[in-house]
Amino acid sequence: MANDFKVSMLASGSKGNVTFIETPQHNVLVDAGLSGKKIAGLMAQIGRSLTDVDALFVTHEHSDHIAGVGILARKYGMDIYANQKTWAAMQNKIGKINPDQMQLFEPGRTKLMGDLDIESFSVSHDAADPQFYAFHHDNKTFAMLTDTGYVNDRTIGVIKNSDAILMEANHDYEMLRMGSYAWPLKQRILSDQGHLSNEDGALALTQILGNRTKHVYLGHLSQENNQKPLAHLTVQSVLEEHDFGVDHDFGLLDTDPSVATQLIQI
Repeated sequence: MANDFKVSMLASGSKGNVTFIETPQHNVLVDAGLSGKKIAGLMAQIGRSLTDVDALFVTHEHSDHIAGVGILARKYGMDIYANQKTWAAMQNKIGKINPDQMQLFEPGRTKLMGDLDIESFSVSHDAADPQFYAFHHDNKTFAMLTDTGYVNDRTIGVIKNSDAILMEANHDYEMLRMGSYAWPLKQRILSDQGHLSNEDGALALTQILGNRTKHVYLGHLSQENNQKPLAHLTVQSVLEEHDFGVDHDFGLLDTDPSVATQLIQI
């Protein structure tokens, strides 16, 4: 089917992130922040195999996004896409990779891969050159936005009115403020190069959601400074205050660090 465009958040959280996107011509991953064995198990949860993946897109070099990149590249032979600064930053963390598999993909570009167009855009995070992606297939768009301290107008323009969105809801402000993290780490998370809180993610969504949007995933929840029901309730409340029809016009969906979301068609 021409509109057979499917996604699953295999894992999302502060300890590891992997996303799977499928079209009739391509199976791709975004990030590989867990061991190869764990990622293989998550793929099995949705009835898919890593042997069928032909490309992996890296957002940035933090370990919860690249822990399995090297092993997947070596074991399965998939192409790895990242920008030049990210390649330089992660080179010593992922081991040797065949140079033929190392692909450059700079921010603000669009890569055409058969029936899949991938658009990259910069975000504000404390990494070498972090970028996220919007995937376009058959007039449908799946956009990903986590690991950013704020959302600017340019990013909103790229992902506005996407059919499905993965949005960061990293922390509850009070849980983070009262929690056990050292003050410098709290400052880092709360900074413009840190992570979006539940409320900040929700407020960003008020500018991104459109008539086409049918699926909103809350991602990259901190295991120490957030709880799934709290994130869901906070985001839902903010969206409803802004007159968005949560669970009527679109579904508000949770992700998990160790259980893959259902493979849904966008």
